[in-house]
Amino acid sequence: MASAETAAEHERILREIESTDTNCIGPTLRSVYDGQEHGLFMDKLEGRIRNHDREIEKMCNHHFQGFVDSITELLKVRGEAQKLKCQVTETNQKLQNDGKELLTSMDELRQCRLQQRNIATTIDKLTHCLPVLEMYSKLQEQMRAKRYYPALRTLEQLEESCLPQAGSYRFCGIMSENIPRLRTHIRDVSMSDLKDFLESIRKHSDKIGETAMKQAQVQIARDNAVTSQQRSASGRRIRKEACSGTEVDRTGSNPFSEKDSGILDVEDEEKDEIPGAQDLVDFSPVYRCLHIYTVLGARDTFENYYRKQRRKQARLVLQPHSNMHETLEGYRRYFNQIVGFFVVEDHILHTTQGLVNRAYVEELWELALSKTIAALRTHSSYCTDPDLILDLKNLIVLFADTLQGYGFPVNQLFDMLLEMRDQYGEILLKKWNQSFRQILDQDNYSPIPVASPEEYQRIAGQFPFQDPELDKMPFPKKLPFSEFVPKVYSQLKEFIYACLKYSEDLHLSSTEIDDMIRKSTNLLLTRTLSHCLQYAIKKKNVGLAELVQIIINTTHLEQSCHYLEEFISNITNVPPDTINATKLYGTSTFKDARHAAEEEIYTNLNQKIDQFLQLADYDWTAAQGGAQASDYLSDLIAFLCSTFAVFTHLPGNAIEHATLPGKVAQTACMSACKHLSTSLLQLLLEGDVRQVSMGALQQFNVDVKECERFARAGPVPGFQGDTLLLAFIDLRQLLDLFTQWDWSTYLADYGRPTCKYLRVNPQTALTLLEKISLSMKDTSRKNNMFAQFRKNERDKQKLIDTVVKQLRNLIATNQA
Repeated sequence: MASAETAAEHERILREIESTDTNCIGPTLRSVYDGQEHGLFMDKLEGRIRNHDREIEKMCNHHFQGFVDSITELLKVRGEAQKLKCQVTETNQKLQNDGKELLTSMDELRQCRLQQRNIATTIDKLTHCLPVLEMYSKLQEQMRAKRYYPALRTLEQLEESCLPQAGSYRFCGIMSENIPRLRTHIRDVSMSDLKDFLESIRKHSDKIGETAMKQAQVQIARDNAVTSQQRSASGRRIRKEACSGTEVDRTGSNPFSEKDSGILDVEDEEKDEIPGAQDLVDFSPVYRCLHIYTVLGARDTFENYYRKQRRKQARLVLQPHSNMHETLEGYRRYFNQIVGFFVVEDHILHTTQGLVNRAYVEELWELALSKTIAALRTHSSYCTDPDLILDLKNLIVLFADTLQGYGFPVNQLFDMLLEMRDQYGEILLKKWNQSFRQILDQDNYSPIPVASPEEYQRIAGQFPFQDPELDKMPFPKKLPFSEFVPKVYSQLKEFIYACLKYSEDLHLSSTEIDDMIRKSTNLLLTRTLSHCLQYAIKKKNVGLAELVQIIINTTHLEQSCHYLEEFISNITNVPPDTINATKLYGTSTFKDARHAAEEEIYTNLNQKIDQFLQLADYDWTAAQGGAQASDYLSDLIAFLCSTFAVFTHLPGNAIEHATLPGKVAQTACMSACKHLSTSLLQLLLEGDVRQVSMGALQQFNVDVKECERFARAGPVPGFQGDTLLLAFIDLRQLLDLFTQWDWSTYLADYGRPTCKYLRVNPQTALTLLEKISLSMKDTSRKNNMFAQFRKNERDKQKLIDTVVKQLRNLIATNQA
């Protein structure tokens, strides 16, 4: 059984060796050597080889004749093949010789085709590369020319279109690597240009603002010229129509000529055109930087940076110099910088889309307006020169009109100018206070002498004075008032003109201007001029003649007040009878001054009387009085006579206008007499005089009679009867009571309307009686050696004691 299996296995191995490639026979043979029947297999293999040899021998024997025949034929063919080989060799040699030129030509053709293909490929590649190189060259040229926005556009086109088409060449890679650096460089350079631009406009905003304000000034002048020419032409047409009716000239054209309409004038002025902000400033850095940042996708960053920097510049511009208030040029530079700043912003607003918007500009303007107004209020408060204030006002108006022309609201500036009007008025009042003081100090307080009609007309042109009677008088003659009247009147008109100048161009109505001028003039009259007149009246060493002249002057100024009303109405075109129109207080001002001068006259007279009374030197213990008035009283009466003579001899018109020597002279005279009477009575009753003798009382009575003689003589005309004597009636009745010793009548009739001594006060009588009693007692002690006198003195003393007792009872009864 085992041998059968071994035989089958050896058979399988042999078949596998016969059918398998010799390269793969190794595993089969290994299986044979791994077994135990190696010899058997070798025997089997050799048997199989012998079988195959026998089959090969059989096959060879079967085909041998054919093989021999084939060999024989091959031997025959070899000769023919040798011949054929020679022929082929010859033919090949000939072919080779003949094809050598063809091969050369073919090789050349191949080379040409290869070159042609290379050239075509090169052309194709260059076609894609040349635009890249041209674009890059263009980019470099633009960069050198600092045309950064076109360079950025070229860079964008190079990156998006040209480089992708060119392929992956080394130079393309270098260009691609340079593109971000070029973008960064363009961005940085454009930002540097923007910073230079911002710095430039910050430095040159003064010049830009100055140019813009000049443009506005020229435009305003043109508008005013056109308006005035149109009014003038209209006036001429109206007058022409009034004379000859409405006509058309012979050519049928309009009666208004082109020159009258102002067209030619405006065209002529336009030849000298002032450059605008866009002509003074190169805005290309802003536009370029804006476009570049827009292309780079960083527009918001650029807008924020620009606005932030401009806000910083605005704060710097709005910060005034500390000494700006000293000169007008300081204010001008300040305004020029502000105008220049906003002219630039307005130009940027209208020439760019969204870099700045209206809200941003309005926010800046609100900031500028508040800071400008605050600065002007602060610095203008230091100003004390009205001319500088007026120039500043005109400059502010031009500043406001300039910015208003650019669309900025400026109402707050005009409101501030109305506030400054009060400050301007106060400064004017101070200036005019000095002018009035100087006029009053330099005046000679004498009527103005006029030597010729020309001089008279000159003064009449300064002051509205009309006096038909004075006009009839021959030259030379004197005007009733002194120099300060026309000078003060002229100063009043100058003040009104100064107020009018400030109100111009403030967009106020005629009524508002009229009201402003009238109120300011009232302040000048009631405060400034009134104080100056009071100063002139109250100052030391002013004489009575000067006071009288002041009264005359103020009277004429009072009469001129309605001319001032008309003057204001004429320059403001507002009728004086307009409802709610402010009236001038000049009349009351000059009346108050005249009354003060009158009171000063009375006061001065009384002071002079007191000075004379201080010279009184009565001997109150004199036994006998003199027959003549005291020296001090004689001098006093002489002074009063000469003083009132001054009143009496004043020019007639002056006396008439100033009511002298009418009411004022009469009042002065009556006041002087009353003061003299009162002072004499106080002199008699003063506490230092402890006793009064009858002799001293007689001398005092003589002095009082001298006063009564002066009053009776009528130093001032116009008193009726003995009116002036009533000033001394209290003193007269008191002296009569004591000199006549009429106590029984006084005591019996006291309190009755018909009492002879109605003006004698019991207390006054008691005081004087006690002084006389004391004097009599002192005299009786000195004369006690004469017995016959002692009895009379005792009787009189008893009578005095009785009267004293009755007077005290009378006083007590009146007090109860």
